[in-house]
Amino acid sequence: MSRLTRRGFLARSSALAAAAAVSPVIVSRARANPGPGQLAMVSVAPNPRGSIEKLYLLKGDPLAGPITTILAEDGAAEPARALPDGTRRVLRLMHYNDMHNHMTDLHPKRGDTHRLAQMVQQVNAAKAAAADDEIVLFLSGGDDHTGSVFDELLGWSPEEFVADAGYRAASAAGVDLAVLGNHEFDRGAAQLKIGLDRDAAFPVLSANVHSSAHIARDVDYTPAAVAEVKGLRIGFIGLTTAIDTRTGMESDPTLAVASPVESAANLYKAVEAVSDVVVILSHCGYGRGMHKSGKAAAARLIGEGDFDIADAIGPMSEKPVVLIGGHSHTALNAEGIDADNMVAGLLLTQAKANGQFLGEIAMSVAKGQGRDQWFSSVALHPVKRRDDRLKPGDDGYDRAEHDGDYDAGFEAQVMAPMIAALDGKLSEVIAEVADDTLVSTPRTVADRYVGEVAIGNLMNDTLVKRSASFPGGPVDFSLFNATGLARGIDKGPLTFREWFDVMPYADVIDVATLTGAQIRDMLTSNARRILRPEEVAGTDLTGFVSRGFLHFSSGIRYRIALGASAADARAVDITLNGTPVEELLDQSFTMAFNSYISLGAFGETWNGKPIGGGVAGEIPSFDVRGLPWNHTGLVYRNELIAALREIGTISETTGVVLDGRLALA
Repeated sequence: MSRLTRRGFLARSSALAAAAAVSPVIVSRARANPGPGQLAMVSVAPNPRGSIEKLYLLKGDPLAGPITTILAEDGAAEPARALPDGTRRVLRLMHYNDMHNHMTDLHPKRGDTHRLAQMVQQVNAAKAAAADDEIVLFLSGGDDHTGSVFDELLGWSPEEFVADAGYRAASAAGVDLAVLGNHEFDRGAAQLKIGLDRDAAFPVLSANVHSSAHIARDVDYTPAAVAEVKGLRIGFIGLTTAIDTRTGMESDPTLAVASPVESAANLYKAVEAVSDVVVILSHCGYGRGMHKSGKAAAARLIGEGDFDIADAIGPMSEKPVVLIGGHSHTALNAEGIDADNMVAGLLLTQAKANGQFLGEIAMSVAKGQGRDQWFSSVALHPVKRRDDRLKPGDDGYDRAEHDGDYDAGFEAQVMAPMIAALDGKLSEVIAEVADDTLVSTPRTVADRYVGEVAIGNLMNDTLVKRSASFPGGPVDFSLFNATGLARGIDKGPLTFREWFDVMPYADVIDVATLTGAQIRDMLTSNARRILRPEEVAGTDLTGFVSRGFLHFSSGIRYRIALGASAADARAVDITLNGTPVEELLDQSFTMAFNSYISLGAFGETWNGKPIGGGVAGEIPSFDVRGLPWNHTGLVYRNELIAALREIGTISETTGVVLDGRLALA
């Protein structure tokens, strides 16, 4: 459950009650900038490839309190073509979430899977078949970045920018609106702004992101929007997770994310007042507090998630409202509406992740009839995976993607140029893998949460050697988190793309100075995060065990005494470069961190909060954020790739080892 003090709970309850009591006043022909309690309703051009006829952004501060007044441009307050009460429109919302740049999945053996192009074909077919009273919109539930080699086109600086692949593809696909996800900020808000300015032809929404030094609310994104199509007004509110967004970065120290529940509650009545139906685009995750769904193999910290949002909005809503989710990678309502996903009268849905499904909500809305006369259905449409090795009659052939299953024109005109821009880098061989016994994907997945993992050893030891060229000089030790190891590598040539798939997340290198005592305390915290032997059989090791379990370079050796429970677990027999830690408690050492961990690891809690991921006992975590830091600015993946190029052959002699640096007592 979310952790609130009684005073905090009462204060929030009072604020939500105040928001629910608001009856917003609409003031027409007002051009003034919005003040506290006000939203300006400003017309903008919609995505020309989308379906919206008229689009209005709702600009203002939803964090200061309930919105009581809407300042509407002349004609904005009422639809241009008012519908008589009782007139029906069928609204079809086609949606995806957490695409993570998997628009086209490239594979040398199976062939390329054209995920977004399959969706484009289905959405365009729905639009072509739409009756006069039917509306089809296409939406993104956030996290349009981070996860595939297309990330490299975004770059890390203005000079490196080639394209924002996710936003460029979505614009061409006809996406009408999107919400800001947490991974939009992985390469910094300054780089995000370049992508928004150059490649997003649609509005992006977030009511609770604020105070960035690089992107501004009401300029680069807005809290809410209203779309008009065939006389129907559809309101949208965007919400971003407050748990996993990369706040605290040196490049953007004031970036913050407020409570999605309070932000939504402050906005809702105002958006509803100028809409016939409301859609909440929530990139906050399915569930509340600690919850297990989607990519989580164990309970994961969601914080204020979709259940909390629905509980706040449901009682105050008077018109049809649905919530399209994201962040937790959950497949909801695959077999039609699941009663568990109706929360406080809101339908919650989500389309898993990485372009595996195209979601659809169909709503029959009667103008002026509130929530009494509306009906909805929901579905997930599977996106087919390519496998050119299959022949007609083979098992799975009919479920695989074939020519004709996707929009070939979209793929050729939009995706092919971006793939061509990557071709040289993607296919570059950076090293040769002599033997994959210890570093294959099955072995990596089996080992990463339960003990020593060979690919982690290779990475950490290689980075320590590479650190001789770091600003500030070499480091003593290095670490990397288990959830950042997405797969292993295969015997034979290792390409840039294959290594990218090992560590797909955007991290830079931060170097901390720690005493021996602090390293000892970190290792004991780590011991309490390991997936214990009695948990392994009941855990899907292919999923995320979001506990922040860390792997270290060879200079750190220790055993984990498991004890009777996680709370009893200890790191024992610790040596640092061969010397017992007890002799080094006051000595200082340097350690390279990936920036996800140095920022406190958010829901994986290296920030003083209780260890999550299903660990019982409310065990406080070690807080790394107060350590002395040297922010190198070096890209973690790039430094490893440069080192692997120099190594040439990846083998036991060059670092693929299980050397007992971590043992279980």
